[in-house]
Amino acid sequence: MHSGSAPLRELWAQRGYVRFLLARISGLTANQMLMVAVAWHMYDLTSSAWDLGLVGLFQFVPALLFALPAGHVVDRFHRGRIFALCVFVQAMVAVLLVCSLEWHFASRGLILAISVLLGMTRAFQMPAQQALTPTLVPQHLLPRAVALSSGSVQLAIIAGPALGGIIYAQGPVSVYLTAGAMLLLAALLSLFVHYPHRASTQAATLRHLLAGLVFVWRHKVLLGATSLDMFAVLLGGATALLPIYARDILHVGPEGLGVLRAAPAVGALLMSLALTRWPLERRVGPKLLMAVAVFGLATVAFGLSQSFWLSVMALAVTGAADNISVVVRLTVMQLETPDEMRGRVAAVNSIFIGASNQLGEFESGSVAALWGPEFSVISGGVGTVMVAALWLRLFPGLARRDHLRAAGS
Repeated sequence: MHSGSAPLRELWAQRGYVRFLLARISGLTANQMLMVAVAWHMYDLTSSAWDLGLVGLFQFVPALLFALPAGHVVDRFHRGRIFALCVFVQAMVAVLLVCSLEWHFASRGLILAISVLLGMTRAFQMPAQQALTPTLVPQHLLPRAVALSSGSVQLAIIAGPALGGIIYAQGPVSVYLTAGAMLLLAALLSLFVHYPHRASTQAATLRHLLAGLVFVWRHKVLLGATSLDMFAVLLGGATALLPIYARDILHVGPEGLGVLRAAPAVGALLMSLALTRWPLERRVGPKLLMAVAVFGLATVAFGLSQSFWLSVMALAVTGAADNISVVVRLTVMQLETPDEMRGRVAAVNSIFIGASNQLGEFESGSVAALWGPEFSVISGGVGTVMVAALWLRLFPGLARRDHLRAAGS
């Protein structure tokens, strides 16, 4: 059993892991800046909750369509180079947005087209980065590596929206230029990440493309944890509606929008730091289900709040609760998946994540367009609590799960 600060020092000594961690931080910070700017840009153009939801839908559909082929590609080719290419494409998207503003062809249609391109790149980026991490650290360091990665990602999610909101006040061009430069840095860093890569020689048959899906279906604890996270965020996510809350309900402008978007990441960062120092070791299943229920209750509190700082606190609680789900799900997935299948299993996981985020944004936006943003958020939070209670019965193995690794494995 490893405890104390020695494993943390050993983790920091893994140069490939640290280099890739820095690449992810730079790339995700820039991506979050880009998303804040694009959302505010779209709302400025159309003042439509429906269009905010469409931005999420237009990212989700291509991510879903390309997910399984992307998993096969990730298992066959160098994962670091795939990640580098994905963030480079995002940098070119930032350049295109700058040109659209300078030459006055920015439009609703352009933003939706860009959303499709971002969804396609996400289909390859997510499984590549998830499958790469366990190849860069010894197995006994993996739970801490996942927690530290999650915490660093949350730090980027905090910095990205806050910087994006502040810089957007000076003009969207400044945001897009800064994001583009940081994405190029991430691409360069990831090119220097090395690991013992053994290319898969399997043909892209339907059987091999579906192998990750079959693997997750047969491992009920992994299926339960992944689907639980998907439905919780699908119902309880309020991210797509934050521009409405910032401008029309809380009256805090783009700077306040940056703080609101960063708030869940603050809670997640604090939780991930705690999990890095004190990893989950016992009763992980019950703790996971409780965390999802807390996520739903905090979402309801946000929907009812008329106070900016109370809203920020509620969002921070959602982030802390969600981080427990992320760390449990990713650690179980990496520990129980053979390396030659990690890309395809991570691709299946990215489908669930894409559904919970992008499709959740569309759900939130469409419900808000019909019945108002408050109803959308509150009903989603109530639904999340109900899902946690239902999964207690549907996945008894998950509810009884004690350790991250199954007994005897």
